[in-house]
Amino acid sequence: MRALVIDSFGGPEALRIAEVPVPAAGPGQVLIRVEAATVHPVDLATRSGVLAEAGLMAGTGRTGLGWDVAGVVEATGPGVRGVRLGDRVVGMNDRLDVELGTQAEYVVLDAHAVAPAPVSLAPAAAATLPLAGLTALQALDALDLPAGETLLVTGAAGAVGGYAVQLAAARGLRVVAAARPGDDELVRELGAEHVVATGPDAPRLGAAVRSLVPGGVSGALDGAVLGASALDAVRSGGVFAALVAGGAPYPLRGIRVLPVWVRADTADLTRLASLADAGDLTPRVAATLPLTEAPEAHRRLAKGGLRGRVVLVP
Repeated sequence: MRALVIDSFGGPEALRIAEVPVPAAGPGQVLIRVEAATVHPVDLATRSGVLAEAGLMAGTGRTGLGWDVAGVVEATGPGVRGVRLGDRVVGMNDRLDVELGTQAEYVVLDAHAVAPAPVSLAPAAAATLPLAGLTALQALDALDLPAGETLLVTGAAGAVGGYAVQLAAARGLRVVAAARPGDDELVRELGAEHVVATGPDAPRLGAAVRSLVPGGVSGALDGAVLGASALDAVRSGGVFAALVAGGAPYPLRGIRVLPVWVRADTADLTRLASLADAGDLTPRVAATLPLTEAPEAHRRLAKGGLRGRVVLVP
């Protein structure tokens, strides 16, 4: 089969298509024929060596790319329950240091990282759910704010932020969305009650949010990894979900700062798929490219400004 890999760190030119044997499903594992795999910032950080420099992966030898997958079950190992041959599934590889990732023609995942795919979504759209959706869902679960409380979501027009706005609104939270100018209509459609601008010419985030919510919001989900400026918008004694890729701010003013490490989980993936089928989640695909054009996908993502994910198809 063909698989996207790197042998050393570098720019998009470091990516290559390798011809490798189709992996076999071991005990508790599922072999998936890949129909679509999403490109995320974590792929760029893997390819460039940023994650290795942070001590999150060894970075020696061949490394596979790709976390998200939508595809069809081709084989199951001993002890697998809940999925059968021919089932359409979504899944997530949450291990950084692997020889083969989801950006390949086939991938093996642990059964606990796989769930039935949403029946209403095409594979490219379904592939955008696992990493971004699980990050948003698990961050909201960690925040555990009751209905009626206020929540700041930064990067609200992005992949994680967009899902976070929709999931939070569905829980009855009053969402203040931080987004770049021009994204107001989008984030309001996703469920935001208020929108504040971000960017070099925007007012300080804390002041802008507090003008709408006196005393500050009850919690924040920092999808844009703004750190201290987003923390300033939270009331004293509030709660803050930090996406650990960018570090967490100091827990000033008694604010509980919760690092969020996304994890693969069948139950959570099933929740996301059900919400997508109910129309409560809106996947956004910016472009669909063949696996051979992975370098172009990395260049587009690095350039920024995408409103949706780039998806690779074998």
